[in-house]
Amino acid sequence: MTPDRAQIVMEGLYKDLERRMESSPPGICPVDMSRAFLELCHAQTCGKCVPCRIGLGQLKNLINDVLDGRATIETLGLIRDTAQSIMDSADCAIGYEAANMVYKGVIGFRDDYLEHIMYNRCLMSLKLPVPCVSLCPARVDIPGYIALVREERYADAVRLIRKDNPLPTTCGFICEHPCEAKCRRNMIDDSVNIRGLKRVAADFAGKVPPPPCGEPTGKKVAIVGGGPGGLSAAYYLRLMGHDVTIFEMLPKLGGMLRYGIPNYRLPKERLDEDIEAILATGVKVQYGTVIGKNCSVSQLREQHDAVLISIGASTDKKLGLEGEDAEGVISAVQFLRDVGHGRCECLNGQEVAVIGGGNVSMDAVRTAVRLGAKKVSIVYRRRVADMTALAEEIEGAIAEGVEVKTLMAPSRIETGEDGKIKGIWVTPQMISKIQNGRASVRPTGEEDVFIPCETLVVAIGQDILYEHFEENGVPVQRGKIKTEKYGGFDEIPGVFAGGDCATGPSTVISAIAAGKVIAANIDEYLGFRHEITCDVEIPEPRLDDRPPCGRVNMTEREAGERVNDFEGVENCMSKAEAHQESGRCLRCDHFGFGVFKGGRDIKW
Repeated sequence: MTPDRAQIVMEGLYKDLERRMESSPPGICPVDMSRAFLELCHAQTCGKCVPCRIGLGQLKNLINDVLDGRATIETLGLIRDTAQSIMDSADCAIGYEAANMVYKGVIGFRDDYLEHIMYNRCLMSLKLPVPCVSLCPARVDIPGYIALVREERYADAVRLIRKDNPLPTTCGFICEHPCEAKCRRNMIDDSVNIRGLKRVAADFAGKVPPPPCGEPTGKKVAIVGGGPGGLSAAYYLRLMGHDVTIFEMLPKLGGMLRYGIPNYRLPKERLDEDIEAILATGVKVQYGTVIGKNCSVSQLREQHDAVLISIGASTDKKLGLEGEDAEGVISAVQFLRDVGHGRCECLNGQEVAVIGGGNVSMDAVRTAVRLGAKKVSIVYRRRVADMTALAEEIEGAIAEGVEVKTLMAPSRIETGEDGKIKGIWVTPQMISKIQNGRASVRPTGEEDVFIPCETLVVAIGQDILYEHFEENGVPVQRGKIKTEKYGGFDEIPGVFAGGDCATGPSTVISAIAAGKVIAANIDEYLGFRHEITCDVEIPEPRLDDRPPCGRVNMTEREAGERVNDFEGVENCMSKAEAHQESGRCLRCDHFGFGVFKGGRDIKW
């Protein structure tokens, strides 16, 4: 039947609600949110059974008592018991799930319930953050630099970004932009292209010198590893006035940025722009220094006032299958590193398979295409929807002719008499129960499938080379360096660790954030409390309307053209596009959120 007007309006309201839920920022009162969800679920029930019709209504009344200051500690127990009773007696999944949501909330954010009950206050309203800033690991002033881009003050935008992120050009190309997930613009049309505007600032600003360093402190700091975390820490420590030296085992700085991310995603001359700005502060570098071979972490500690271990996750995880050591089987880390060094063999006419569904596996398959492989396949044991790679990376790989084989779990590797790989056997999988919010998989019972390949790239994760540090007394737990809350070690004063080696493999922006925080902690350990500031004046917010407007996405070179080289794939916005896109920002730092911040400077 053709839907009537009321049904059409309701569908539109549901879509509005969906957008609002997606853009719900951190800092919203969880008790009030629980009440809102409960009311929504209650409206969806048929009302035939008492647990749903009456029980959910009673739960809503009890939560309202909490929010209105009429509740006592006994109310909290009553909410829990009522929710448990509904879960045990509801006739349908809607009633069960609604009560279960409240039950989990009473346990999960009990402190928030107690704040309302005991003090009649909600702390969330006192520390409501700007959504995009709160989701940026480095806490970059995003509304500020977007406003600067709109006024075409690109150099000032770069200076403002560098206050919290010394790699603005790099992040303009490859940041995973978690900030866009809760952009309030989602409620109107679509999130602001925050990463794209960062790229605009970096592209149009030209060479922007770093700010002057502080007065020399006489303190010496050694940083082991020149990846994004180590570079960030070095930059901020040098601005604070400390004497900083990076000890890097490879010929150039950048770590996985240089040797793990292909040139078509991050052109290395653009990476060098950020590194040159960091080195211009006076950071010193010793290349070709392997800790454990050329010197030890204990020797570095004797020669410096503080040592930071920021070695990243530079080795690979194993499949654990027989034949994994065969010729033709290579880890994605090694494969991409060889390409970065310019010593990878041509793959002309070969069939290549890559195991994994993350961004590294996408880098590997798209690199194999550019090296001339006849056929390139991704082998993944889950669905495309379950892949951890960015959606645009998956789409880019498919556009370049990569075959995606999902629901296939590697079972064994077949090799020939010459010891070379002939292919890999995979076991067909099917989607099964949802566990921890993610669908699990199990074998279908069908026979294994053979996938022929002459090169097999394994991209199932990365590990840390921690053996030397463990031998020198650095605590290691489950393959990661175990630090205290401040990033140091009680057993070894003056030695710190941060980034992937302490948290496990993560994103570039997370490593940058870790480097910034560790730099502040080292500075405090050395007896100082320096604060990095920025004298850029932020434009006042505009008062004109922000009508619905489409998002400007970055365009790419044609797939048939770009697969023939390693030149950059993504095109930057034009000035006109950047002006329109930056004008979509709602300036949440002034309207509704920033008023609670108490200033623009974000404390560490």
